[in-house]
Amino acid sequence: MKLIEKFEQARGPFYTFEFFPPRTDQGFSNLLLRISRLADLKPLAINITWGAGGSTKDRTLELASLTQKEYGIDTVMHLTCTNMVQGSVDDALRAAKEVGIQNILALRGDPPRGEEYWIPTDPRFTHALDLVSYIRSSSEFFDAFALGVAAYPDGHAGSVHSEDEEIDHLKAKVDSGADFIVTQLFFDVDNFLRWLQKIRSRGITVPVIPGVLPIQTYASFLRVTKLCGTHIPDSICADLESIKHDDQQVKDYGISLAVKMIRRLVEEGGLRGFHFCTLNLEKSVQNILEILGWAPSHAKIHNRLIAESVGPAEQPTTTNPDLIVTPANATSSAANGLASHVPVEGDTGKGEVNYAATWDEFPNGRFGDVNSPAFGSQDLWGGFGRITPNGPHPSTLADITTLNLRFLSGEISSYPFSPVPLSNESQLILPHLLRLAKHGWWPVGSQPAVDGLPSDDNTVGWGPAGGYVYQKPFVEFFASVSIVDKLEKAIGAVNGVVDFLAGNNAGELKTSLQDTERNAVTWGVFPGQEIIQSTIIEQESFLTWKDEAFSIWTDWASQFHPDSQGRQLLEGIRDTRWLVNVTHHDFRNPDALWRFLFEDIGLDDASLT
Repeated sequence: MKLIEKFEQARGPFYTFEFFPPRTDQGFSNLLLRISRLADLKPLAINITWGAGGSTKDRTLELASLTQKEYGIDTVMHLTCTNMVQGSVDDALRAAKEVGIQNILALRGDPPRGEEYWIPTDPRFTHALDLVSYIRSSSEFFDAFALGVAAYPDGHAGSVHSEDEEIDHLKAKVDSGADFIVTQLFFDVDNFLRWLQKIRSRGITVPVIPGVLPIQTYASFLRVTKLCGTHIPDSICADLESIKHDDQQVKDYGISLAVKMIRRLVEEGGLRGFHFCTLNLEKSVQNILEILGWAPSHAKIHNRLIAESVGPAEQPTTTNPDLIVTPANATSSAANGLASHVPVEGDTGKGEVNYAATWDEFPNGRFGDVNSPAFGSQDLWGGFGRITPNGPHPSTLADITTLNLRFLSGEISSYPFSPVPLSNESQLILPHLLRLAKHGWWPVGSQPAVDGLPSDDNTVGWGPAGGYVYQKPFVEFFASVSIVDKLEKAIGAVNGVVDFLAGNNAGELKTSLQDTERNAVTWGVFPGQEIIQSTIIEQESFLTWKDEAFSIWTDWASQFHPDSQGRQLLEGIRDTRWLVNVTHHDFRNPDALWRFLFEDIGLDDASLT
């Protein structure tokens, strides 16, 4: 059924869930199980995202087909202009139509990897407006779909347009045939309500569905809000600052905050429908809906303090009937930083080993379990976010080293491989990281050895209070092939005490791990729970990140003229260096990894360039 019809028929609050196609086959299969569980919460529909540059096109179509046809859940398929021409747009729309999908969210999309600016592949598809206009003017598709479009209450990240100009663009999309609006995530309810009143006064009367992102971890919150240009009220910043080292408290706060925001939007804005950006996670959304009293309870809410902090669950009431979406007014138309492997910060952890419903409860870094649906978590509406380099453009290898050292020393707060400042955890091994960087081994991920510190430790703690956390030391860096060969030989001689993975942009892999070996490098033991392994290193997850890491060099190089020295430098690094991960299994000795690198192998004496 078309969503606009379902909106009109809804007699109470309603909600939709958003998922992205996982990056691995295992994650894809397990996401279907997760979706089937969340379907019990009776969402009005689910959304399936379309990756930047059409990077997940096939996966998006496959997942949307399964959810619509096999699971019988009304599905909204995202569709972007990026890398699309008329033929590919038609193919995507036909594929959606064939499996019964009747809802499309039309988006412009982000630039493809390796391109600095968004340039249309087909000049007929430059904006989301063009997609809407094309579909509505097509004899084949004009009445086949309900069309949704995006709106940005805090402004579109990177936009040069004023708010009034952006509202003009939004109205043009609606006037061209958009049936409903889904907003980007926001946390400033006062600003959203002001914006909502403003677009209503400009004659935009179609349903507006606010985007809600439950905060999962402090690091992922920082990353997503920065990339989306989201305004964060000072009160929320202060609240999170005081609990950012306790993952359980951050997750609980995210649930409480979402409940409070939704209640305000219902009571003050007259809104009935909400769009949950799940990031392929499930527990927070389930708990939010249970507290609101909007969905049947399937599990006991573990933290009663959440419910107490937001009050008893109540059915929503409206105080502003003029803004209620009804047929009458609807038209037809890290902080984890480098030490917690930040470059691709996302919700990629692993929960209790044998209970899939609890995966990702305490995501703690990039190297999650490839079986997890949230492995390689994407940013909203289009792939991994682009990171703008901080500081002057480099022209020599020494410039790259200087930039890396400035970041490690805290002179700059971000650089291409980390969107957030170096974490406090990194200070425990900072002399070693600086030593690597000075030799031209540019570290991009690491963690110190940890042997049973309390889970509420301000530096390395994570998960629920009352537990203990452990970490095997590892470091990740870019190096020349000669250094990779030297490492490979040395690691082969220590008989399993140290493992490594090394890959280059050409797709070559060198490793001491077998294909099926999985190395848990971060784990925790908590009262009343099984052991939680939140960070796992193995071949598939490493290769997934390796591809992303080398694409960052491409992104960086794209900011230079093709014939410039900077472009040649960065593309040369991309094509000749290897990404290397070295893990030492002695988590009880904080110096074991560094003694192996600097003394046993003698890297200080090696040619590092």
